[in-house]
Amino acid sequence: MTLPTFSDAKIRFHEFYSEKLPLFQVAVESYKKLLTVVLADNASLATPTITGRVKTREECINKFKRKYLKKCEDSQEPYEIQDHITDMIGLRIVCLYESEVEMVRRIIGENFSIMDTTNKTLALESHDDTFGYKGLHLDLKLHKNRVGLLEYKGFSQYQVEVQIRTTVQDAWSVLDHKIKYKKNIPLHLKRRINRLAALFELADQEFENIRNETGRLESENTQRGTTPPTPPPPDMPPPKPSGTNARSSAKLQGSSPITYQATEDKEAKQPINVFSFMKVATAYFADDFEPCETDFFVEELGRADRNITPQNIRDAIENQGDVLERYFTHQRMQHANWLNPYTKIRHALYLADKERYVALLFDRQRKEFEQWLIDNSKGPGV
Repeated sequence: MTLPTFSDAKIRFHEFYSEKLPLFQVAVESYKKLLTVVLADNASLATPTITGRVKTREECINKFKRKYLKKCEDSQEPYEIQDHITDMIGLRIVCLYESEVEMVRRIIGENFSIMDTTNKTLALESHDDTFGYKGLHLDLKLHKNRVGLLEYKGFSQYQVEVQIRTTVQDAWSVLDHKIKYKKNIPLHLKRRINRLAALFELADQEFENIRNETGRLESENTQRGTTPPTPPPPDMPPPKPSGTNARSSAKLQGSSPITYQATEDKEAKQPINVFSFMKVATAYFADDFEPCETDFFVEELGRADRNITPQNIRDAIENQGDVLERYFTHQRMQHANWLNPYTKIRHALYLADKERYVALLFDRQRKEFEQWLIDNSKGPGV
């Protein structure tokens, strides 16, 4: 019997690779689209980045030589290189946070057949003297429900490797591959690399911790802002009605007892931040407040007055409520201009202190507002 030779196997693999390369390239794009669809269906998962590639011919051969050649030759049985390379079709899914890696793995498990799993994170964490990049590698095949579909028919028999990692893990992996001679480097270099790897790991954890804490504060302040305020004590007269919300009834929401609640709220008298501002904004403008511009707006408020507090905004809205209501109604009726909550707050603060908050309104806005105030100076409340 003629023993198999590596040279013959390489020739056969060259032919196989040249024939299948166009098909594998189509497979990469098909798998990218499929993964995009199944992951996008989960509302709690931020859209990950998905990339793909076909492993080069030389990469495949080198991997076979490194990991499988000796075993195949020792068996003295015929072999094909392609039977041992399960990652010729490869995709990478990069998530924002560590907790999303497991979420992606679960979704993939519901839509593919997982043939093998390599958890590089567990492998690294089980040793204190190794370094490298974390991540989760899955060897997949199409789920039985999709194998027969026409768009997958040409490559459904081939496995695909999917690497799942975070943005930080992906950055470390890129750098890690650039470090030469990692196997037998001097101890002092190994210690430096380990320290660097630890910094990347800490960054990953801190990004998630900050995300969780930010979400908690946002939820907490939003709930506090929209919760009906505590009624005033029986011996205290009710506050004067005021306020506007031009979108619907032309009345500001939450315009009355919220002032009493604020006197007991220490946060209301502290310099404003994103979360305390959202508490005020959602209390008065729950119907049409969009938080996407909050960060920039709070920064702008700080430039106008670095000591501005949530109570300042509440007072500006409530004390000028009648005037603001009439002006917002005028804008809506005369110009079909539905002022958003940010613009309403700008006008309220400007009216409360024109010198301090002059920069909050554009010149055109300020001139138009001032002209309206002059034209309506004989009206009640102006």
